[in-house]
Amino acid sequence: MKVLMQRVSEASVVVDGETIGEIGRGLLLLVGIEAHDDEALVRRMAERVVGYRVFPDDEGRMNRDVRDIGGELLAVSQFTLAADTRKGRRPGFSRAAAPQAGKHLFDFCVACLEAQAVPVQTGRFGADMRVSLVNDGPVTFLLEM
Repeated sequence: MKVLMQRVSEASVVVDGETIGEIGRGLLLLVGIEAHDDEALVRRMAERVVGYRVFPDDEGRMNRDVRDIGGELLAVSQFTLAADTRKGRRPGFSRAAAPQAGKHLFDFCVACLEAQAVPVQTGRFGADMRVSLVNDGPVTFLLEM
């Protein structure tokens, strides 16, 4: 599992011209589910994401997590994070979870995030989405498990 986490001042996702998810200050999560992932791993990643300290304290150090600042999450499924790009000029997707398993684990991830008392918005699994964000910093981390 891979999560590309971006600290944002705002972010949104649009499908077919309709905004389906929108947040203010918080984290945009691009979530890549891989074939070997399971619910236990997804639960650990969700806990890690919410507890990851990427927001500044009063001294400017990254010592606060999304809950500390009253922030929000926008989770967007992105199977291309599971691509094998080690050789050639075309990505391979054999590492990505099959669509049905990927949707189940993405939905489970969202439920795990929501269970930690953080407001969560989402994209639409498998849809052609337009994601907009204002990256604050910029601050971007790739979390892998």
